[in-house]
Amino acid sequence: MRVLPSGSTALLVELDDLDAVLGLYAALTAEPLEGVLDVVPAARTVLLVTDPAVTTLAAVEQAVRRTPPRPGRRDGGELVELPVVYDGADLTDVAGHLGVDPDEVVRRHTGTTWTVAFCGFAPGFGYLTPDGEPWDVPRRDTPRTRVPPGSVGLAGGFSGVYPRESPGGWQLIGRTDVAVFDVARDPAALLRPGVRVRFAAA
Repeated sequence: MRVLPSGSTALLVELDDLDAVLGLYAALTAEPLEGVLDVVPAARTVLLVTDPAVTTLAAVEQAVRRTPPRPGRRDGGELVELPVVYDGADLTDVAGHLGVDPDEVVRRHTGTTWTVAFCGFAPGFGYLTPDGEPWDVPRRDTPRTRVPPGSVGLAGGFSGVYPRESPGGWQLIGRTDVAVFDVARDPAALLRPGVRVRFAAA
């Protein structure tokens, strides 16, 4: 663990891998530290935003170093179901990479419970990790300049849903009509760290 200041009111905790991030994030959200306003996980870091009127960065660092990690998976988290039309442009390529047919890709994707590990890339874009068998799907050799909103993709060990039109290099396997990010909704992001996701073939 490496702890670095991030400005005058935040700490960035660097960890070895995503499992360590999930364990620390689970611990810090289960038992929040005094004076910590927000806990933001990423692939190998956790950002702690503090209230300087309540605590100091030194005190928070000491508390973090004393915090034992918890299991990163939380079965009791909110569950979101997303209907998906599995007609993605890369579905056949993904099937070939995994050595199965497209129907089996759909069966595995819908048969897995996914958990939002962290968010990034764009507002509302959650990086989803599988609770069961790991996935390993390479990114596209050439990213697309335009990926439609609602596109469901795979890259590395993650699945994700594009919240808005943007460039992207993930392998697209389907699409959903559910808005995963809506500024008129509270909270705006449907897929937040700790939320569990089940995909259903529509």
